[in-house]
Amino acid sequence: QVHLVESGGGSVQAGGSLILSCIASEFTIAIAWFRQAPGKEREGVAGITNGGGPMYYADSVKGRFNISRDAGKNTAYLQMLRLEPEDSAMYYCAAEFQPTSRDTWYRQSTYGNWGQGTRVTVSA
Repeated sequence: QVHLVESGGGSVQAGGSLILSCIASEFTIAIAWFRQAPGKEREGVAGITNGGGPMYYADSVKGRFNISRDAGKNTAYLQMLRLEPEDSAMYYCAAEFQPTSRDTWYRQSTYGNWGQGTRVTVSA
């Protein structure tokens, strides 16, 4: 079981930016960020596999969010630019030892390891 700790959440105004970090207790092949807003299902936001790529993004964040990782530090990042109120949610880091693909990265069932989440609030 991989221990994942997210950080970097906070409150920002629309148009602002945040960088989330996810520190893992060990290296995993695939890491992804999910988010869950109140009353909504958890959804995949961005994923990265095979160490440094490929990277996948939900349509709603393409061009605004960037996922990256520092394998040497077992840390993944989610850079979030031009934030919108609709981006407000609890953001979770998920990791798996198996590679993911375009068809699997966004599925919760793909990942066996989850963090506790970090909250992002974007005000209009």
